[in-house]
Amino acid sequence: MEISLALGGGGAKGIAHIGVLRCLEREGIRVAAVAGTSAGGIVAALFAAGYSPDEILERFKTLDFSQMYRHVPGDRPSLLGVAGVRKIVSEMIGERKFSDLKIPAALVSVDLRSGKEIVLKDGCVAEAVMATIALPGILPPVEKDGLFLVDGGVLNPVPVAPARALAPNLPVVAVVLNTVPSEPRETLGPPRIFQNIPLVNKFSGLRLAQALNIFIHSMEVSGSYTTELRLQIDKPDVILRPEVSDIGLFDRVDVDEVVQLGEKALTAVLPELKQAARWNRRLSRYLSSRGWKPGPGSYR
Repeated sequence: MEISLALGGGGAKGIAHIGVLRCLEREGIRVAAVAGTSAGGIVAALFAAGYSPDEILERFKTLDFSQMYRHVPGDRPSLLGVAGVRKIVSEMIGERKFSDLKIPAALVSVDLRSGKEIVLKDGCVAEAVMATIALPGILPPVEKDGLFLVDGGVLNPVPVAPARALAPNLPVVAVVLNTVPSEPRETLGPPRIFQNIPLVNKFSGLRLAQALNIFIHSMEVSGSYTTELRLQIDKPDVILRPEVSDIGLFDRVDVDEVVQLGEKALTAVLPELKQAARWNRRLSRYLSSRGWKPGPGSYR
C-alpha cells in the first residue's frame, strides 16, 4: 500500500510529523512521495533523503535550543536566525540535490516579489529547506534566481496539490497542524516567543515583544483559515489533525510526547486511509482494463 504525504507547517508542532511517519512505517504503508511546508518541509526533506523516522527523532532530541535561533554571517535581515536548523540541514542533507533523494519530494515557498507560491523540487535541497521555513520578518528569507523566498505557509500551509503532482495516482494524506481555535482566548498571554528563546528572553517585557506576540498569534489565526480554504480547494483523500493546538510556533516541547500525538492521529484515520487506498486500486484496475497504462506511483 502506497500514499503521497502532505506535511503542513506549524513550528514546534512539526515534530508530530515524525510520529505520523513512524506509525505509517509500523503499519506497512509506504510513503512514495512527500511534500512539505515550513516545519513539515524539514521533516519531508530528511525523510526523502532516506532517514528513518527514528533517526530523525534522535537527531531532534539532540537540539541545543539555546543555539536554535542564533544568527550566522550572511543571514538576511530578520529578528531571529536559523543557526540550529542550518546545522541539522548541513549535517544530514549536505549537498544533496532533489534528484539525489530516495523518493520524490517538493518543498513549498512564496516569492514576495511576485506574490506567487513557488514549489521547489529541483536543485539544492538544503537551500529549499531554508526557504520553506523563512517565517516573514522572523526568520531570514532566501534569495534564489531572482526570487525572494519566505515560508510557504503564507499561501499554502498544507501542500496537498504539490504532493498529488508528485504521485498523481496515489491517495494524498494531509497532516494538518494548525487548527482554528474553537473558543475565544481571554488573553493572548505573555510573549512566548521570547520566553522560549534564551538569547532574547531578556527583552520579554518590552513593548516590542508584546507587539511581536500579537503578530505571531495573528499569523497563526490567518494560517488556520488559509489552511481550511486550501483543504476545501485541493481535497486531500485523508486528513489527520494531531492534537497540537496548544503548542506555539517557538515553544519548547517534550519531543516524545509530540511524536506520540502524531502516532495517535494516524491511528485514528487508519480505516479511512485503507478505504481510500482500496478505492484507488479499484479505479486503477478499471482504467487499466480499458487500455490505460499506470505511471509512476500507481497501484499495480
